[in-house]
Amino acid sequence: MKTYSLFFASLTSILLASCHPDIDFDATGTFEATEIIVSAESNGKLFRLDAEEGVRLKQGEEVGLTDTVQLYLKKLQLQANMKSVDNQRPDIRKQIAALQEQLATAQRERARVENLLKANAANRKQLDDWESQIAVLESQLEAQRSTLYNSTASLNEQSSSVAIQMAQIEDQLQKCHIVAPINGTVLAKYAEPGELASVGKPLFKIADTEHIFLRAYITSTQLASVRIGMEAKVYADFGDDNLKTYAGIVSWIADEAEFTPKTILTDDERANQVYAVKIAVRNDGIIKLGMYGKVKFQTDESD
Repeated sequence: MKTYSLFFASLTSILLASCHPDIDFDATGTFEATEIIVSAESNGKLFRLDAEEGVRLKQGEEVGLTDTVQLYLKKLQLQANMKSVDNQRPDIRKQIAALQEQLATAQRERARVENLLKANAANRKQLDDWESQIAVLESQLEAQRSTLYNSTASLNEQSSSVAIQMAQIEDQLQKCHIVAPINGTVLAKYAEPGELASVGKPLFKIADTEHIFLRAYITSTQLASVRIGMEAKVYADFGDDNLKTYAGIVSWIADEAEFTPKTILTDDERANQVYAVKIAVRNDGIIKLGMYGKVKFQTDESD
């Protein structure tokens, strides 16, 4: 008896899920998802590509790697160049210390001679000689400072140039690591490890199959009552009148009309032009891309 009751309850739930009373659907269409074709961003042999069809990936997850040997060697070369530039940078304070000491000594001697001159113990020529020597030392010190500053500025520019090249190499190395751009499921794989990858070569296609949408078409008459953000009931069509209901939100309405696609039916088949709309649906894993679906907009007149 208990087994019979469970069977009856299961049968009832199946019938409720799959059988709907006759509904005057507003439009029909197919389920789509945002698809992204991930292409190689670097040239080289493809070492690894773990993007098998049907596998679900997380955004930012690394799934592949292309050859990085030459780029890494270039990075080592640039690091050596940077070290060489740093070693050439002069220590200005140490290199002008000797001249500064000579200048300080000359200034002390000039002061001593000035005092002797006041006491008539020295002649004017001695004072002039020290003043002349001080002027020469000051000129030499200024020239050395200018030379050292120019040399430092030139080395700083070289260092900046090498740093920029290193940043470029780092960026290229980063692009050798193939990552998933979004949370989604791999729909197709276009390359295998061992193949030669080039910039722009498609590697795999991924789509967000959790957040999908039904692309349907409405007539200009319906357009007046449909707006972005409007709630809708979406019915996934599994065939044999087996429909499953999902809550949907109108997320996009075309700005321009187009001719009625041959595979799409509207409630007014006499209409020559229709407007495409997208109804966002959260997929529970049952809806497959390309399946047919129907929609009923929740207007004020709807139940």
